[in-house]
Amino acid sequence: MNKEIEAAFNDHLNAELYSSYLYLSMSNYFADQNLEGMSNWMTIQADEERLHGMKFVDFINERSGRVILQQIDAPKIEWACPLEAFQDSYDHECLISRKINALVDLAVKHSDHAAIAFLQWFVTEQVEEEAAAISIVEKLKKIGDQPMGLFMIDEQLSGRTLEAPEAT
Repeated sequence: MNKEIEAAFNDHLNAELYSSYLYLSMSNYFADQNLEGMSNWMTIQADEERLHGMKFVDFINERSGRVILQQIDAPKIEWACPLEAFQDSYDHECLISRKINALVDLAVKHSDHAAIAFLQWFVTEQVEEEAAAISIVEKLKKIGDQPMGLFMIDEQLSGRTLEAPEAT
């Protein structure tokens, strides 16, 4: 495995694990606010991000690279309201999309077709991640300060379950 790609994939592995920490923090914020549905949604999101990180672990190992675990920064723990938390989630997903795109550019630069193929799953996944987050943001904006609307979306988000991970 090209050493520059290996280092970049290790950095991105850290970003995926940070994402898991961030969403777990959001889940606990919502649990503290008695918004169990939103807490559930974020817990599922945290689990997905950990699985995304594990995809990078597996790929690096399969390519005879070396996985180097790095320190994970502490995430934010307080938000002013659910809208702010979901806006942060959307902004974070946009950041991860930019990071994935940079990895694709790097893989193209090095003509690493295996890395390019691997990253295509993440490109598609990020479209879904951004769409899911912005959908909730837009609903929360429409709800505004209406408690009944907040409770309704909270109930809706309680139905999210973790899908079985796809094979890499």
